[in-house]
Amino acid sequence: MDKNLFTLDQLPTGTLGKVRGLAANGTIRRRMLDLGLIHNTAVMPLIKSPAGDPIAYEIRGTVIALRSEESSQIIVELIQQ
Repeated sequence: MDKNLFTLDQLPTGTLGKVRGLAANGTIRRRMLDLGLIHNTAVMPLIKSPAGDPIAYEIRGTVIALRSEESSQIIVELIQQ
C-alpha cells in the first residue's frame, strides 16, 4: 500500500485524510456511502473513546462515531500531518 494510504482506523488523531476507497460490501458499504464517505471526502479523527473503540470522526461538518471493524474498511490518503 502507498505510504500515504491508510485504513481510517490507522489515521492519527487530528490529521486530515481524504477517502480513496471502500473495501466494504453490502449493507455496511451502503451505510458508509449514506454517511457521505465517498471518494475525496475529507475526514478527520477527533477523539477515541476511553477504551479506544469507537472513534469520533468529523465528516462533512458532522461528527460521527465508527467502530474499528467499520473504519478499517475505509481507505484514506493522509493529506495533512
